[in-house]
Amino acid sequence: MFEAVILGIVEGVTEFLPVSSTGHLILAGDVLGFTGDTAKTFEVFIQLGAILAVVWLYREKLLSAAKGIGARNTNRFLINLLIAFLPAVFFGLIAHSFIKKHLFNPVTVAFALIIGGIAIFVIERVVKKSVVTDIDEVSYKQALGIGLAQTLSLFPGVSRAGATIMGGMCLGLDRKAATEFSFFLAIPTMFAAVSYDLMKSFHNLAINDFPVFAAGFFVSFFSALIVIKAFLGFVTRHNFNSFAIYRIIFGAIVLSYYL
Repeated sequence: MFEAVILGIVEGVTEFLPVSSTGHLILAGDVLGFTGDTAKTFEVFIQLGAILAVVWLYREKLLSAAKGIGARNTNRFLINLLIAFLPAVFFGLIAHSFIKKHLFNPVTVAFALIIGGIAIFVIERVVKKSVVTDIDEVSYKQALGIGLAQTLSLFPGVSRAGATIMGGMCLGLDRKAATEFSFFLAIPTMFAAVSYDLMKSFHNLAINDFPVFAAGFFVSFFSALIVIKAFLGFVTRHNFNSFAIYRIIFGAIVLSYYL
């Protein structure tokens, strides 16, 4: 139960920040000695808690989109999400087994954290102009570009949030619009990924696993609620360089430990 709470906090805190929740879960699980098939299934399951936090916080926008299907702005928003979602589905189905088998380890995560941190520094320095300040203004071409950027996060340690937010900024979205689009894109992407993983690994579960899984789920949900609200306030006033510094330092520490 202690491990479930710790991992639930790790998931909720890191899922929507550009630091890689998958990478942190791999590292935390390794440190706690919580590894194996059941642990992998648990780590997938608690992601549902984090994504439901986004659904709850943006419930009005989502309900409005559901009620407004047929309206021009609503159709554009939903089509953009579909366009951005499809690349990850395509590449994920092709590479999923290989990635799970060969790349889910602390060393590859550490390298990805460092490289991702350097990329954030470069993007923050190079990208100066934003033309899109609202997610309803995102074009189909920009949505496709963000979707292609999201495929980079299939590599553990890259960060789905980091790839989509930085990708959005490179394509002309300001920090807030890129962050909010990343949040909405997480809903279909993570539901699809979690459902696929759980279907393949459901046989690893037993009835006595339920309390532990439930604890991790709820801790992840409430942790994510707090972090999402704080993060949205942060991006309106600051750049992402602090996350880049964290990634590089943390990745270097992990490398020095495991190599």
